[in-house]
Amino acid sequence: MPTDTFYKICQTTRTTHHAFGSTMQPSRILITGSNSGFGQLAALTLARQGHQVIATMRNLAKGDDLLAEAGDLDIEVRHLDVCDPDSVREALADAASIDVLVNNAGFEVQGAIELIDDELMHRQLDTNVVGPLRTIRAVMSAWRERGHGAIVNVSSVVGLATSPFGGAYAASKHALEAMSEALHWEAAPAGIRVHVIEPGRFPTTEFGANIVRPSGWEGSEFEAKALRLREALGNLDSDGPQNPQDVADAIARAATDPTTPFRTLVGADAEMIVGAKSSMSFEDFETAMRSTIKWYD
Repeated sequence: MPTDTFYKICQTTRTTHHAFGSTMQPSRILITGSNSGFGQLAALTLARQGHQVIATMRNLAKGDDLLAEAGDLDIEVRHLDVCDPDSVREALADAASIDVLVNNAGFEVQGAIELIDDELMHRQLDTNVVGPLRTIRAVMSAWRERGHGAIVNVSSVVGLATSPFGGAYAASKHALEAMSEALHWEAAPAGIRVHVIEPGRFPTTEFGANIVRPSGWEGSEFEAKALRLREALGNLDSDGPQNPQDVADAIARAATDPTTPFRTLVGADAEMIVGAKSSMSFEDFETAMRSTIKWYD
């Protein structure tokens, strides 16, 4: 295909690629991993906008805080373990009545690649990649039949730019990005939208409390380097910690606004990192990042 023809196609696509599902007004939204963090904030944000929210989690007792905060808002707490196929089928048995699926459930394995054993990597990928695949499969047949729906997958900036000691988590998010992109192509003709939310660092959420580290990590040279890296990354937070509500708002926009782009970066650090990486060679990007955060380990 001649280059100029390709560019013309791309220009036309920019003005038409949101057409599929553009008349859908989602009102019933299921969110995985809603007991804390981005999932809980998104559930409250969407309910405050007048939507019916199904907030799912593995442990229903952890939904007490959400329900207390919700008050009279239209939020249903439902059990869902994305790693359990039976749980997924049961939680999404009413897929035809659900307008939007938000895949937010996930956790992070932190550690040097060489320390991560098979079981831990399988666990990382099962939750962060196969889990969303299970929920997507559970809704697609009903949604194709009726001709509309929206899937919002919560990824991360590390799905585009990997950091040291985060290779397992980044691998899961790279996979989620690829899966989401393929699904977009496949589902758009059926009127089903797909969006990816890519937050940067939001240390004020409870996500860090669920980080899992491999055996041999504590007291190792790798742990010491990772701690120095975490401190160095603080250089990106010159204006203070980023507000996790920004991520919840991005999720809500993607869930309800068909004109939302396929990818949404959230956070000044995410925009800076991805902008820099896309504009230079990997070697120059590494040099720039080390200099910016003053980390030379």
